[in-house]
Amino acid sequence: MKILAGAVMAALLAACVPALAQDASPVGLWKNIDDVTGKPKALIRISDDKGELRGQIEKLFPAAGDDPNPRCTACSGARKDQPVIGMVFMSGLKKDGDEYAGGEILDPDNGKVYRSKLRLSDGGKKLHVRGYIGMPMFGRSQVWVRQD
Repeated sequence: MKILAGAVMAALLAACVPALAQDASPVGLWKNIDDVTGKPKALIRISDDKGELRGQIEKLFPAAGDDPNPRCTACSGARKDQPVIGMVFMSGLKKDGDEYAGGEILDPDNGKVYRSKLRLSDGGKKLHVRGYIGMPMFGRSQVWVRQD
């Protein structure tokens, strides 16, 4: 009887986990991990602005010898020469099934703007961020870790 009760409980929990993951939101504080070096690069605050997600850089983790307060010298338009810390570099993402898509993301290192999409995993503790040109297969990904 205890084995049966345990099996029923396990089945119920397994059924609830996907529902919990769907209810999770990317809104909050995230640490992005550089896809090349594997080291933390920044703390990013994602917020919801009338159903659209936007990301703002709150803190950088510069390497030794790097400028602790860099400006986006490679950027164009209104972002040209603006401080990277405080910059809104991700915007326009809307919920689309189990991911967020339709937005754009700026790489402050090279000033290029890419299309982007996000997907939560690990019960909302990880965020898979994809920046791409044209089709999602032509781009690069990072995994961000929730901090709050």
